[in-house]
Amino acid sequence: MPEGNLSALSEFILLGFSNFPHLQHLLFSLFLSTYLFTLAGNLLIIFLTGMDAALQTPMYFFLGNLSFLEICYTTVNIPKMLASLLMEDRSISFLGCGTQTYFFFSFGGSECFLLASMAYDRYIAICSPLHYPVILNKKTCNALATGSWLSGIFMSFGLTSMVFTLPFCRSNVINHYFCDILPLLKLACVDTSFIELCVFMLALIFIAFPFVLIFLSYIRIVSSILKIASIEGRKKAFSTCSSHLIVVIFFYVSACIIYLKPKADSSPDTNKFLSLLYTFLTPILNPIVYTLRNKEVKGAFWRLLGKRRLVA
Repeated sequence: MPEGNLSALSEFILLGFSNFPHLQHLLFSLFLSTYLFTLAGNLLIIFLTGMDAALQTPMYFFLGNLSFLEICYTTVNIPKMLASLLMEDRSISFLGCGTQTYFFFSFGGSECFLLASMAYDRYIAICSPLHYPVILNKKTCNALATGSWLSGIFMSFGLTSMVFTLPFCRSNVINHYFCDILPLLKLACVDTSFIELCVFMLALIFIAFPFVLIFLSYIRIVSSILKIASIEGRKKAFSTCSSHLIVVIFFYVSACIIYLKPKADSSPDTNKFLSLLYTFLTPILNPIVYTLRNKEVKGAFWRLLGKRRLVA
């Protein structure tokens, strides 16, 4: 690629998993089946939480938001990656790359605070059950969900604007399967120290800060659960939190490793596989842990099937 400024660059090349040429069709089949399951599972959750009267609670309101967000989050990257694996066309236009980056960080940032809102919901439900309907009323739930969505939108706009106004002249090859910020910064032909500092600070705010809040919430939650006299009561309380905790661990830990570790320790191939944890594994975990491990959601599903049979 000829050296030049931003205007001379019309496309990027996403290397993806091209270093595994013999596994392209296997990876395509694996990622496609994962994506379809993610879409189907999260759409089912959205439908159930929106239609079933027993699921009209703050917990399932946030779960419905999370499922919709996961669908958007995975759709930003996976279709392009599937096309690259199938047709071996790894190019992405400059505008397409910027759009992908914006929506990826918008949805990712929103998920960080949405998961924290879900932890707050569980904290109030278990630690202050008598005040739960008053504190987590409809107005508060809407405010928390709206704030989560808006935080990601505004953060991503600022970050994407800073990155895509840089001059790229070193190469147009991105060693990743999507347009991530850190690999893009390596292609810039100017000093990116300030932007890297901004990325680190935003990671502290959007990843580390919510994660610490969730961690502290669960310390209080576990403490309150252990004070419950009956074993059945403790088991039920733990079951309502375990699903959320599983998703939180995979999402935040992988994101922390990528965006908060020192630059010198960064390995492109390691980062690609770690990225799979929050772009593939977390979205597919959502329908699994909230349906197979949740009696209320399973009950709503069987009630839906029962109504279908009656209609038929």
